[in-house]
Amino acid sequence: MINFNYETDFKLDSEEQISTWITDTVSSEAYKLEEINYVFCDDEYLHKLNVEFLNHDTLTDIISFDYSVGKIIQGDIFISIERVGDNAKDFNVSFEEELKRVIIHGVLHYCGYKDKTDDDVKLMREKENHYLSQLD
Repeated sequence: MINFNYETDFKLDSEEQISTWITDTVSSEAYKLEEINYVFCDDEYLHKLNVEFLNHDTLTDIISFDYSVGKIIQGDIFISIERVGDNAKDFNVSFEEELKRVIIHGVLHYCGYKDKTDDDVKLMREKENHYLSQLD
């Protein structure tokens, strides 16, 4: 089950399509989806979580809390709509493309992909691009 929660005025246009896409991605990676809760918020909301839970005093676009057990995916993904908008401008892509990239980025972390090393980042981008192409 995928739940979308909003702590800001933003609202996804196509919750059902996005849910199906996420579920298909998880299946393609040979995992089983139990539950993912997305929380769309602003910078202030996410910054508080970043400081409180991760001890990072910085702005970020996404924080994911992974409660998965083995191949059963469960977690909470918090996304700052403000950061996504700023990053879209910085990367010269549409807001929608950047948002979808961030949405699937969190799921890929739950599927075991990392982004700490250059090789990890390269593989993560390849996977993001692959699954973004599945949504079109």
